[in-house]
Amino acid sequence: MRSKFDHDLETLNTELIAMGGLIESAIRQAVGALLHREGTNAEEAIIFDREVDRKEVEIESLCLRLLLQQQPVARDLRVISAALKMITDMERIGDQAGDIAEITLRLPKDLEIQRVEHIRSMARESTAMVKSAIDAFVARDLDLARQVTGMDDQVDQLFLNVRDDLVRIVREGGDIEAAIDLLMIAKYFERIGDHAVNISEWVVYSITGEHKSDESR
Repeated sequence: MRSKFDHDLETLNTELIAMGGLIESAIRQAVGALLHREGTNAEEAIIFDREVDRKEVEIESLCLRLLLQQQPVARDLRVISAALKMITDMERIGDQAGDIAEITLRLPKDLEIQRVEHIRSMARESTAMVKSAIDAFVARDLDLARQVTGMDDQVDQLFLNVRDDLVRIVREGGDIEAAIDLLMIAKYFERIGDHAVNISEWVVYSITGEHKSDESR
């Protein structure tokens, strides 16, 4: 019985890694669509988002089966509980990558993204946060998981920088509608960073049994 449970836990680990790969691909395609104004990238990001949704359902089903059919010990229960929380944040990251891609499809073709100088950095940093959070889970790396939280401050500051870039562009006579769309994209990148922090906090919980929410009790 235990050997089957261990096998199913390994399957859960593999499926979470696969879901992580899908959201990284979704973000990469969304960023490509934004920076290179390539419609194919945007369409690929939307496809990856749908794959992420399907993977979430599969992993949720596996977790519930493990909880109902087995009797996990405390450490295993933490891993399963953390996985259920993580896939919610991972699915939302996929949604936000898809939202970014959809917005890029309606941006003017002649829009000069490089004028919003901080949005490229924001895309890079939020993507790095997601990758680090997933790598921390795969490697059971407590230090890396905790580093992700510190990275969020940089993304938050970059959001403010992007906002300032857009205010300047509008004052110079730039496209107001496009500026609003770009501000929404920046907000989605900020949320991606927030979800990466959530994932890293559940990684910490799965390893230590401690979660940041416990500190406020």
